Order: sequence, then C-alpha cells, then structure tokens
Amino acid sequence: MDNQENAQIWHARLGHISQDRMKRLVNSKGLEIDDLDHLPAYKSCLKWKMTKKPFVGQSTLASGLLNLIHSDVCGPLNTQARGGFSYFITFTDDHSRYGYIYLMRYKSEAFGRLNEFRLKVENQTDRKIKILWSDRGGEYLSGEFLDYLKENGILSQWTLPGTPQLNSVFKRRNRTLLDMVRSMMSFTELPLSFWGYALETAAKLLNMAPCKTVAQMPYQIWHSKPASYKYLRVWGSPAYVKRQVGDKLDSRSSLFRFVGYPKKTAGYYFYDPSEQKVFVS
Repeated sequence: MDNQENAQIWHARLGHISQDRMKRLVNSKGLEIDDLDHLPAYKSCLKWKMTKKPFVGQSTLASGLLNLIHSDVCGPLNTQARGGFSYFITFTDDHSRYGYIYLMRYKSEAFGRLNEFRLKVENQTDRKIKILWSDRGGEYLSGEFLDYLKENGILSQWTLPGTPQLNSVFKRRNRTLLDMVRSMMSFTELPLSFWGYALETAAKLLNMAPCKTVAQMPYQIWHSKPASYKYLRVWGSPAYVKRQVGDKLDSRSSLFRFVGYPKKTAGYYFYDPSEQKVFVS
C-alpha cells in the first residue's frame, strides 16, 4: 500500500473529516500518516461541505467539564432512519467539546434523552451539569423540562429570539456531523435509511478528531486518556464475517457491510442485505 492510498483509507475511516483536522491529528502523534498533502479532494466530500460561512460565537471555554452543556434538536430529516427515527438531539460539553448524540422518533423525546444524558455523564465524571444552553425550541421550554432543570440545579440559558446562530457550538457541530454523514453515505450503496448508523459513527469519530478550540482531542479531555484508532474501519465497507447463529458459529464467512460501533458492547455493527438485518459481531 503506497502512502497516498494509506492516507485515503484513514480519511475514510475517520468519516471524511477535513484535511486540516487530519493534519492536526498527525501532528499530535495520534496517527502516523504520510503524504497527506496529496490527499485527493473528492468531489463528493467537497459537494457536501460547501455550506454557509462559519458562525461567529463565543470563544471562551467553560472552566471545567459539565460547567456548560450545549444542546440542540435537529429534524425531521427527509428520510426516516432504520428504527423509525426522524430526529436527533446533541449534547456538547463546552470545556472539552466532547459530544453525545441520541436518535429520536419524536421531538417530545428530548426530555427523556436529557435525563439519560445527565445520569450517564454525571456518573462518569462525578460532576454536576451547571448550565444547559439551547435555542428557544418548544422542547426546551416545556414545564416538565424546566421543572426538571430546576430540581437538578441546572441553570437554563437560551439564545436571543431570532438568533439561533449565536449558539455557534451546537450549530457548527450539527453542520459538521451532517456533512460527515453525507460524505460517508456518498461512498456506499447503502439505503438512505442508514443515516442513523452513519450519524452515530460520525459523532464517535468527531470526538476523536482535533478541534480548533481545545488543545487536546475532545476524547482525551473527557476520558483522561488518548483515543485508540487501530480498530477503526471504513463505514459502509464490505466485510467477510462469520456470524453467530444461535449457540453455534457458522463455519462459513459471508459478505456483509460494516455500519457502526455498538455503544454497549465490543465488536462492530454489520448489515446483512439478504435478511435486511443489522447484527453485532
């Protein structure tokens, strides 16, 4: 494998992040990749990344983990994802720029996802969420939502009416995630309904990529250790896998498609086109 081919493969494994992010990742010694200067500018990547000018917003980071969380709900997307999902909600820690994402069928699920997120991250970090910053979407202004924040000592802050761009953190993150998803899906023949799997993969990869506003990788700040990249695979790529059937392992390898990384177990998500099912192996 020559250097240019190696760079192209890592570009795909990392969800088609920008060349600038790739260079900063190499400079940080996170990866050893040669010939990045000759990484081709794929038309499909450029097509999806020619969007609006960057939002101009806050530049001062919160002083600690969970001191400030940015949140946003996006959707409904034109194509419903597998599982019936049409929306997603993001929670991004301002201090580390580490983010969580949850797929949703309805906007009304935002309250449940906030509770799930809070319990998880406060247990992980042994810290408390202090401020939740969002736009003025109805899901953030319901009595149930506001009462929950008050009961848990979380201060709610909103953007000014008509100026959602002022919360540049979550707007920029959502734009980047969707750019990655479009680029990832443009290199595969998987149906558009797989955008949910692509989105969760993109969110994972974005946490492992450099961010201009923080000195270390978001993953490293959040987990207090460097990320490992050796297990990453190209999303949507074909793979021969021996599938577990009942309590027996099939002796034959079949061709499936890699579609993601499970959150609660080791292994990978694969799609079986013949059965139209996703499984873990």
